[in-house]
Amino acid sequence: MDIIKVLIADDQTLMRDGLKTILELEEGMEVVGVAENGIQAYELAEKLNPDVVLMDIRMPIMDGVDSTRIIKNNNPSIVVIMLTTFDDDEYIIQALQYGASGYLLKDIQGNKLIQAIRESMAGNLLMPSNIAVKLATRLSKISEKESINIKSNNLALSYREQEIATLMIKGYTNKQIASELCISEGTAKNYISMIYSKIGINDRTKAVIFLRECL
Repeated sequence: MDIIKVLIADDQTLMRDGLKTILELEEGMEVVGVAENGIQAYELAEKLNPDVVLMDIRMPIMDGVDSTRIIKNNNPSIVVIMLTTFDDDEYIIQALQYGASGYLLKDIQGNKLIQAIRESMAGNLLMPSNIAVKLATRLSKISEKESINIKSNNLALSYREQEIATLMIKGYTNKQIASELCISEGTAKNYISMIYSKIGINDRTKAVIFLRECL
């Protein structure tokens, strides 16, 4: 039986250590690396080429949704499972759109986590029933105009980037954006830089004008 190589990405040390302990006790699984944020996650995924990434959704510097997008773009064969305490509809939809293989809550039992990893390797979509119901309801309400992805001139912003773009349009400073979204000012700047890169504009005023047309 082939060994399943797993990369763990979570900003909480206790959670990382707990997951690592559970997986290393399971025959046929190996934890090849751990990451504390989304940037470390995609860098380690590129370096270590794991079979599965257990990805926390909300992490500093870069969240798990954007990290998933990069990982799946660079290596579509890697299975990414979103693991979080939040059953946030928007994040679920975004992660699935980027190629995540499912979404599990962090209070899942160890044996069920092991089973979920094996099922994901078999190509099955992982979704707790209560989240599946919410997702179905949310998707049924999305019209073309309300789509999660903002698309204009091949532009596609992540959910977090959309939040920040909306605040930029409202005239928020980087510090105010960070306070509103409970992230560091440095993280806010990183996301704004990614927005600039996607729209091809480095001037904030011009960027706001452009984004206002998209939102």
